[in-house]
Amino acid sequence: MNSKKKAINTFQRYLSVWVLLCMAAGVLIGHFVPAVPAALGRLQISGISIPIAVLIWIMIYPMMMKVDFQSVRQIGKNPKGLVLTWIVNWLIKPFTMYGIAYLFLFVVFKSLIAPELATQYLAGAVLLGAAPCTAMVFVWSALTKGNPAYTVVQVATNDLIILVAFVPIVKFLLGVSNVAVPYSTLFVSILLFVVIPLAGGILTRMAVIRQKGADYFENTFIHRFDNATTAGLLLTLIIIFSSQAEVILSNPLHIVLIAVPLTIQTFLIFFIAYGAGRMLKLPHDIAAPAGMIGASNFFELAVAVAVALFGTTSPAALATTVGVLTEVPVMLLLVRIANKTKAGFA
Repeated sequence: MNSKKKAINTFQRYLSVWVLLCMAAGVLIGHFVPAVPAALGRLQISGISIPIAVLIWIMIYPMMMKVDFQSVRQIGKNPKGLVLTWIVNWLIKPFTMYGIAYLFLFVVFKSLIAPELATQYLAGAVLLGAAPCTAMVFVWSALTKGNPAYTVVQVATNDLIILVAFVPIVKFLLGVSNVAVPYSTLFVSILLFVVIPLAGGILTRMAVIRQKGADYFENTFIHRFDNATTAGLLLTLIIIFSSQAEVILSNPLHIVLIAVPLTIQTFLIFFIAYGAGRMLKLPHDIAAPAGMIGASNFFELAVAVAVALFGTTSPAALATTVGVLTEVPVMLLLVRIANKTKAGFA
């Protein structure tokens, strides 16, 4: 058992290295074996990649099994974490994303990016900013030992808000009069990334506890999935980066330029939400996921909408892909920051 725990700890300790290696592997596969991402790209439902959906289930299924409905019933007694998430995600994040992206793309990097390209990159950034994380946040929450039941409600309520707020916010910020957002993508994403794994996790929890007892479930069964979340994340990165390999390789400088405002935005929103959580005296297992939800993006949705609106090889689609490129390493750093500052919370 000790050797197994040591192997898990070593795997987690060098997670940033594995992430970078998987990103590189994805680009190499996409460049030298393009038939692989082409074949995987054809496996879709309403713009959602079936292989990525399966891997996301692998990532969040262990998190969902930890959901105890006894805890869910108690969430109403501590609504501050939900209100904080809503305010940061919908009244702050889209507008800071627009402001920071506009500043860098049209002012700071004006001599390096043509105006028409900057406009498309800004569109991609806004699509990221208007779509708070749905699936990956369960990974970040798990890595910060977040409250599983509370995280589910935080994410689920944001999914509902996306249905009514995403299009108006994008239209307002970009001045686009006819944005044909694929609502089927929204509904299928919620079904695939929240409803199905949550139902499976709850049924598994109930079945195991009924047969083996709560102690067995908490101390033995759930630990069999300790590395599943990380493995799912790494395989997901390989698929995503293999599908965008040529776009990434053909625009190396612009990728760096786009990454600058996206990275600043990620840090800014995390510290706004995380700091507010501390000021509101929220427990760490609620404040940390609140910061993670705000900082990370629903990149599956952003990429799908960018492709639907502007095309697969468009600059806007490239910007959303850069969002994935920057998000994972930055979020892993924020996870470390959250874990190291846990003592500052009540």
